[in-house]
Amino acid sequence: MKNLFLIVIFLYNLNVVAQKPCEFSVNVKDSIGTYKETKSAIVHEFVFGNTSKHIFFALTSTDDMPSLSVLIIQKSKDFLKVNCFDKNSRIYLQLENNKVITLIASEQENCGTPVSDDLGFNNRILSGNFFFVKGTIDDLKTSPVSSMRIKFSTESQDFIIKKQIVSEMDQQTYFPSSYFIDFLSCVID
Repeated sequence: MKNLFLIVIFLYNLNVVAQKPCEFSVNVKDSIGTYKETKSAIVHEFVFGNTSKHIFFALTSTDDMPSLSVLIIQKSKDFLKVNCFDKNSRIYLQLENNKVITLIASEQENCGTPVSDDLGFNNRILSGNFFFVKGTIDDLKTSPVSSMRIKFSTESQDFIIKKQIVSEMDQQTYFPSSYFIDFLSCVID
């Protein structure tokens, strides 16, 4: 019995240590409600020559309704193709347990914002909010993500989700495949 008790204590401590600390960029509670947003994390990075694409995730909670905020930053010396989010946009996450999780875009249409810089690069920043389908959050809490498909208004793009990225943008280390395992508990009680 004593050994069983020690095993339970060990597993509990292991679970507590494995979870990442919650860091928020916004955490507001006032008379009209609550809003939380985790700090952004890079989940995909592509850098080749003068072209780069970075995809960031942040988890949000508005009055206990969780959602995923997605930010895509593209940079190139060449022309950048415009992709838009609309009410039919989706994010499909293929988990390592072979389940596919669907996130549904908010009603807001967004084709991004072009931004010029002094170095002659074309830049485009696209953001969107996606909602979790009922019954899918438990799978995201327990199984890593292996790939992602983003359905824009006119096309879909597929991305392999790596276990670890050392970003060329900020030289920080990110763990994209376990993003939801590490941070969903920050916005869901």
